[in-house]
Amino acid sequence: MKTTAIVLAAGSGSRMKSSVKKQYIEIGNKPLIIYALEAFENSFIDEVVLVVPKDDRDYVCETILKPYNFSKIKTIIAGGDTRYKSVCNGLKAASEDTEAVFIHDGARPFINDDILERALEAVKEYGACVVGMPVKDTIKIADRDGFAKVTPDRDLTWIIQTPQVFLYPEIKNLYEELIEKEQDLIAKGVNITDDAMVMETLGKRKVKLVKGTYENIKITTPDDVILAENILKKIFKKI
Repeated sequence: MKTTAIVLAAGSGSRMKSSVKKQYIEIGNKPLIIYALEAFENSFIDEVVLVVPKDDRDYVCETILKPYNFSKIKTIIAGGDTRYKSVCNGLKAASEDTEAVFIHDGARPFINDDILERALEAVKEYGACVVGMPVKDTIKIADRDGFAKVTPDRDLTWIIQTPQVFLYPEIKNLYEELIEKEQDLIAKGVNITDDAMVMETLGKRKVKLVKGTYENIKITTPDDVILAENILKKIFKKI
């Protein structure tokens, strides 16, 4: 199965409150984005499409990527003004013979071969899957006034991560449909926050949940950087 990874690194990282964009912050003496790229470089993935901010392409090529010998990065393209527009740009840049596409947040540095293998097997069987983990805590759904409204069954509640993996032609068509229907969906109050929601909203296929790891965190705030550095120390102790 021909596989392509779309690595999203086009966000501004405003919640990090740093003068350096989140994806370029150094963790363990490497820019954050490098960890995800290395994971895909050393895996079965055939090619990588890297999505970066519109004005950062030269900086990424010369400053971030140059010290590393990545052979699988097919292209580096500009993202859009929303996550789903960035994904759509990435899908259009993938090779036409791609069969399965792995959509991954570049701010999640701790993916590994086991996660990727489980996702590959799931997409072969079900056609669509997302990585995540069962929640450890009780979850409350609040009303608009901040009062507890619903308590979902904890055994059925997951924290959703990336990669999110789909059959390529199918998800590409759904994303193009999403862009066409964007204004209608916004008017109806539909807020697409991840790739699975595109399938859930416009597609006809159920999305299988596949276990990742609790270490597969997304770096969003300064506290996450501290957590990531501790995870790195743990990983190096295992090696």
